[in-house]
Amino acid sequence: MPLTPADVPPAKPGGAVTADARPAQGTGVLVLADGSVFSGAGLGATGEAVGEVCFNTSMTGYQEIMTDPSYAGQIITFTFPHIGIVGANLDDIEAVVPAARGCILRMGLTEPSNWRAAEPLSRWLAKRNLVGLSGIDTRQLTRLIRAAGAPSGVIAHAPDGVFDIPALQAKAAAWPGLEGMDLAAEVSCTQSYGWDETAWTIGAGFGRQTAPRCHVVAIDYGCKRNILRCLAAARARVTVVPASASAADVLRLEPDGIFLSNGPGDPAATGAYAVPTIRALVDSGKPLFGICLGHQMLALALGGRTAKMAQGHRGANHPVKDLATGRVEITSQNHGFVVVAESLPDDAEVTHVSLFDGSNEGFRLKHRPVFSVQYHPEASPGPEDSHYLFDRFLELIRTHA
Repeated sequence: MPLTPADVPPAKPGGAVTADARPAQGTGVLVLADGSVFSGAGLGATGEAVGEVCFNTSMTGYQEIMTDPSYAGQIITFTFPHIGIVGANLDDIEAVVPAARGCILRMGLTEPSNWRAAEPLSRWLAKRNLVGLSGIDTRQLTRLIRAAGAPSGVIAHAPDGVFDIPALQAKAAAWPGLEGMDLAAEVSCTQSYGWDETAWTIGAGFGRQTAPRCHVVAIDYGCKRNILRCLAAARARVTVVPASASAADVLRLEPDGIFLSNGPGDPAATGAYAVPTIRALVDSGKPLFGICLGHQMLALALGGRTAKMAQGHRGANHPVKDLATGRVEITSQNHGFVVVAESLPDDAEVTHVSLFDGSNEGFRLKHRPVFSVQYHPEASPGPEDSHYLFDRFLELIRTHA
């Protein structure tokens, strides 16, 4: 049964206080647009950042999550309490420059305990100008988000513990939210490049694809590195192009297949320039595969609609049912918008649904070599149940050669 704000228990020490009260202690605060204030210990960079406050239920992969470009404009609450224990390194990143605004943790950070750690998480956050907050009741904050939707908020870290709470609340209230925001333009590459790196393996590191069987052009709306690695591992030569690339730009590269990547923000906003391109690429007859934002904008290009979700799906334990086989996959997900399945055209067949809420998780076109999924089959982090989709894409390319 859905929670209402009245269902959320009153604040406990280290939890929320009203906006006219000043935190009694701590070097960090989270101030929400409704006036709620969570006080705790600041970590990472000093300063403040504003964004949408969401939560992620993954138990592993915090570094991949923090560097996922799809988190642009968001402050991530980790529901798993032991974040930071494996430290940070240069391999477990999905983008060189993190797009997330900050992170919120239950427990304070300890020294890392992992052979791959290159530095503590707090130092890694500080170097990348990411503000962190620990020591708050993340269960209470998660319940607030579940009850009322993902709020706007400001996260701040000041070593002296002095905060202008009314000013921070005003900044949170003034932030417009993700609806209507085209954030793909902020995280996309600015020029085309080739990619041949494959997955990391113990003792060998990342591999290289030296014998590709086809050429895939990937449109970068905020693409994660591990998606490109999975395409390369499936025997593709990959060329990545910016989100602003036209259909002519893509087709000029003579691709055997086209990939529409994940990314942040409102698909309708990015779709203002991306949808005409995607529509033309579908009409070209080339095999096409979309993930996450790419899935949503493909739906828009076909005449469908998308909608903002209250909490979104963010975690590595989401069950998704393949309607053709009846098989249930445990998937990794990160999205705050969803395709409205009823709005898809007659030529589109729904292929996957969420077993959490019944929302759309995938579709294909009946008469053209086009399919997409809402979740993240590259599994970074998360289970590898859906890695087969990259092979399916390459097989689709082979049969339409």
